Amino acid sequence: MYRTDLAGTRHSFPDLKALMAAATPFRSGDQLAGLGAASAETRIAARYGLADLPLTIFLEDLLIPYEDDEVTRLIVDTHDRAAFARISHLTVGAFREWLLSNETDGPRLSAIAPGVTPEMAAAVCKLMRNQDLIAVARKITVRSAFRTTLGEPGRLAVRLQPNHATDDPRGVAASILDGLMLGCGDAVIGVNPATDSLATARTLLELIEDLRLRLEIPTQSCVLTHVTNTLELIELGAPVDLTFQSIAGTEAANRGFGVDLALLREAHDATLTLGRNPRGDNVMYFETGQGSALSAGAHRGVDQQTLEARAYAVARPFRPLLVNTVVGFIGPEYLYDGKQITRAGLEDHFCGKLMGLPMGVDVCYTNHAAADQDDMDDLLTLLGVAGVNFVMGVPGADDVMLNYQSTSFHDALYLREVLGLRPAPEFEAWLEGAGLMDGCGRMVEVGASGGAHRLLLEHLDRG
Repeated sequence: MYRTDLAGTRHSFPDLKALMAAATPFRSGDQLAGLGAASAETRIAARYGLADLPLTIFLEDLLIPYEDDEVTRLIVDTHDRAAFARISHLTVGAFREWLLSNETDGPRLSAIAPGVTPEMAAAVCKLMRNQDLIAVARKITVRSAFRTTLGEPGRLAVRLQPNHATDDPRGVAASILDGLMLGCGDAVIGVNPATDSLATARTLLELIEDLRLRLEIPTQSCVLTHVTNTLELIELGAPVDLTFQSIAGTEAANRGFGVDLALLREAHDATLTLGRNPRGDNVMYFETGQGSALSAGAHRGVDQQTLEARAYAVARPFRPLLVNTVVGFIGPEYLYDGKQITRAGLEDHFCGKLMGLPMGVDVCYTNHAAADQDDMDDLLTLLGVAGVNFVMGVPGADDVMLNYQSTSFHDALYLREVLGLRPAPEFEAWLEGAGLMDGCGRMVEVGASGGAHRLLLEHLDRG
């Protein structure tokens, strides 16, 4: 039992996960699960109680029992005690002050990352204002590399997302052409297939591979199919750069996705054997999202923001190239409006970077949410200030296959322009060499006679 007094009233919480849930900013998913604070007063009382807890409590009072959940076992068994020793004397509230201190710089934050459990990250996040989440995340640099180097300060990469409602290769190629002309694709050219067809997935991988080799584009490709399909594609000799998988923060929720840690390790090892990453072992791409465990009935009584942080613990041992939260994708049942989506996006980005992950965000919403593109503009800008590694580039910001609203190629150009950000260095050099970008980081107009433009059009015509 956890108790705290506020204005003469004693508030009691039956366990740590109830205290954590009550301290969370209001959101529809926690209310749907019956976990949110009953009142604003209860929420503030929970935050007072949470602030006074020592960080060590999260190593002793586990939200989901060790014997019941392999994600909990992963968190406990891989915890870096030496890294944690630097902050082990702090309470959650004091940890917030330490994170915000001018003396706590990027290298110090990177040094503690292996010692920060997801529950610690989630707890301190619940005490922070939006500007706190931005200020701390901006100090953290998390690099990853494949054919491009991602996460460098002053850089913003873009996942070129050329989805098509029927996986038509010409339609996908047209979207890739559009994105490349607007400077997108340095994070990955990543296609969500409309079906589970292995033949289609291989066709799409070979399409991107042919284009990449013919134009010598420094980027990587991914077809975002289930990990078991990617394993089969590897056996078939398809040009697999990255293995993708959606993950969540409990064993049961991951089982709902059809995966467990052993399968992810198998896929990681198989992808490494291909030797396609010239820069190291960053060969995985993970996507997450608040509400996924609740939607699967696998949340175990834990609030959705804490479970999201636990998903990052699943990703961390695999040293992924890319991790992104698809922040508003699941729907208003979990994040009701633009305010909740904005807060969740900043929370996810902060927690992921604090735990040492190369975080991107799919700034998005579904058509039945109480949000619009102005809300996405706001979150996109805030994330740019916070130092997000990458965002999505979707033709017209409207994904015709997944039927949700995201960010466009032009949105990425806007963010780079107003914040003085550049593409990944290798990709920037390619854009300049192709005559698509000037030496000051600005895209230039290219007519049909332009070299890269002509070759891209030829590729599309051949398709």
